[in-house]
Amino acid sequence: MKVIKIYLFFLLLYGSSGVAIAQDVLPFPVTPSASNAGLTMQTSEYNKRVDPQRLSKDAPNILIILIDDCGPATPSTYGGEIYTPNLSRIADLGISYNRFHSTAMCSPTRASILTGRNHTAVGNGQIAEIANDWDGFSGTIPKTAATVAEVLKAYGYNTSAFGKWHNTPAEQTTSKGPFDYWPTGYGFEYFYGFLAGEASQYEPHLVRNTTVVSHPETTQGHDYYHLTEDITEDAIVWLREQEAFSPEKPFFMYWAPGAVHGPHHVTKEWADKYKGKFDDGWDAYRERAFKRQKELGWIPQDAQLTERDPTMTAWSDIPESERAFQSRLMEVYAGYTEHTDHNVGLLIDEIENLGKLDNTLIFYIWGDNGSSAEGQNGSISELLAQNSIPTTIQQHIDALEKLGGLDVLGSAKTDNMYNAGWAWAGSTPYRSTKLVAAHFGGTRQPMAVSWPKNIKHDNTPRPQFHHVVDIVPTIYEAVNIQEPKVVNGFTQDPIHGVSMDYTFADPNAEGTRKLQFFDIMGSRGLYYDGYFASAFGLRNPWVPGLPAGAATWNPEEDTWELYNIEEDWSQANDLSAEMPEKLAEMKNMFLVESAKNKNLPIGGGLWSVVYHPEDAPATPYTEWTFAGPIERMPEFAAPKLGKFDNNVKMEITVPENANGVLYALGSFSGGLACYVKDGYLSYEYNLFEIDRTHIKAKTKLPTGKVEIEVVSRLAAPERGSPLDVTLMVNGEEVATGQVPITAAFTFTANDCLDFGSDLGSPVSVDYYDQAPFKFNGTIGKSKIWYPKK
Repeated sequence: MKVIKIYLFFLLLYGSSGVAIAQDVLPFPVTPSASNAGLTMQTSEYNKRVDPQRLSKDAPNILIILIDDCGPATPSTYGGEIYTPNLSRIADLGISYNRFHSTAMCSPTRASILTGRNHTAVGNGQIAEIANDWDGFSGTIPKTAATVAEVLKAYGYNTSAFGKWHNTPAEQTTSKGPFDYWPTGYGFEYFYGFLAGEASQYEPHLVRNTTVVSHPETTQGHDYYHLTEDITEDAIVWLREQEAFSPEKPFFMYWAPGAVHGPHHVTKEWADKYKGKFDDGWDAYRERAFKRQKELGWIPQDAQLTERDPTMTAWSDIPESERAFQSRLMEVYAGYTEHTDHNVGLLIDEIENLGKLDNTLIFYIWGDNGSSAEGQNGSISELLAQNSIPTTIQQHIDALEKLGGLDVLGSAKTDNMYNAGWAWAGSTPYRSTKLVAAHFGGTRQPMAVSWPKNIKHDNTPRPQFHHVVDIVPTIYEAVNIQEPKVVNGFTQDPIHGVSMDYTFADPNAEGTRKLQFFDIMGSRGLYYDGYFASAFGLRNPWVPGLPAGAATWNPEEDTWELYNIEEDWSQANDLSAEMPEKLAEMKNMFLVESAKNKNLPIGGGLWSVVYHPEDAPATPYTEWTFAGPIERMPEFAAPKLGKFDNNVKMEITVPENANGVLYALGSFSGGLACYVKDGYLSYEYNLFEIDRTHIKAKTKLPTGKVEIEVVSRLAAPERGSPLDVTLMVNGEEVATGQVPITAAFTFTANDCLDFGSDLGSPVSVDYYDQAPFKFNGTIGKSKIWYPKK
């Protein structure tokens, strides 16, 4: 007993000192019994075991707030025109960083934040939905790269995550798992949110831990539901329960809303706050934001405002007839962004009400990448761009008029996203946007950090060059622990990040990060000791359609740029012609870093999205059997209806006055459905609201037991080929038609395949107001198969 007590004394003493605790193997072993067992209870000595204190008594709570798709010139905090009082609140409590960087894309940044390792080194060279078989692009964080949640949980933290995850293999997101790569498999004791890259804010497909759940009907006392409000309410409940159930434990919370990623969904009252504020366009916005950034001291006085890329449209070139549409898209985005920051404020209020704000280390990261240009020319259904389907703005305006006009933008009836020009404006003063790792418009993210107990407020922006991989080592230093060598039996890969703790008290401290590589699908760069070398790559994210020259692209032939970013804040002056030897050195260093970080082949992330869509994540099956109604099969795990040759055969019982959905895949923003309306069998292919193909039988279905078959055949092997569709009833053809253009990639990121109803967002205008339009007969066995070739 004396030995145990002495051990505990020294452990407590050690844990409360400023010395980092080194535990090489996690989790900790079970504390041995403190009792001595004899033959009988009378001859036994009973002492209750006491678990050693793994953390210092003043270990901080930790909150990571990660906003989605936001550039540096959007928030009012740092010179933008979108009101962000709660980002300002954290900045005014602590400090801000103006040279902090992301990877330029969602899943890669999140993997790096959570593991402290470079994105390709942990298999996340691109988003999970376009993963492939190369190690750096597999879409799976290996267990040899434990997340910060796994480590903190082992030390005694309660851990939780809310909102967007986007780090689970897309084909493993069904309710049957496997769950190894879900948040709960990565150290989060609680998760509430969605697994995909984006979701409707009104009709999301949600999971709680490992269970698919329905969202509440309303949030925050409104007569409507909104996802950001939902995860805020749920996080507040979790905080209150954490305080009630385990007040002795610190918490780690990762709060990552789907906002403000597309679709841009917010109610009219929020969007209307910005009515008319952007009517002079994105070029004028950049001028204003640039001026304010300098006035605030956010960027140096000698920083230059970079020019618009020649492939990007000037506001003056937008026809007058289209300007109201383009302005309203930005108003919705701005309202959506302010609404998100407002919900951050509710979360911070709760932490303060619980008396924990003083000892909570908050990282408020403004964007997992720069503002997104994926809306391209402006869109009412933003996955048109992901499917490389070109459209005209007049098509969008015409389709919108049928739905109710400009006021419908931001509602559940559109998946709107603004013109790329607004994304470029949000990236002021830098070049480019999200998906470009070669320019800071895709990678430079403002970050505010507060920890009132340990960080004294200072208005001076921290100019040290840092990256999202640096969050984990900063947390470990704050908690006084060291990275483990083995976690859950897996020998750990080295962490690539460095702690930013040295900047907390000294804004002028010399930066410790001297080297950092960047690469998103061939757009790449290397930072080295004040210089940045980069190559733009194949894909220009704001130009519709497949990248020009993709078939013959050779990354070794790309043009490289070179910048001295100690003297040239915004990459305005290319030095490649003046310093060829320096550029050659850095290009070689980039290849070395790529080899070390599994970033080969260069451009490997393009494989499944540009070159081989057939290799995108999918289950290995070519045929499926569904016994009765089936709900919520995520699209990336479902049969590839609407893009591959397939047959769907269903056994149903048809009542009098038959109505309802037989099966539906996707959402109102894009998808397909087979349904019965007033006894008539119908099929709709919804091409992202721009075009809807309706195929309808001329006679009513017979009552009783009926066999329905839908035969779909691509008319040509090319991507986006027309699709011939035949409807059959009891072996007899009852209707045929052709879908003129198909979605080669995906209808949605987060919606599902349902049999017997259309849950989530309804696909068809025919039954939108009757959703989920459950079939009033019975659904028997259904089979789907791809025909053998």
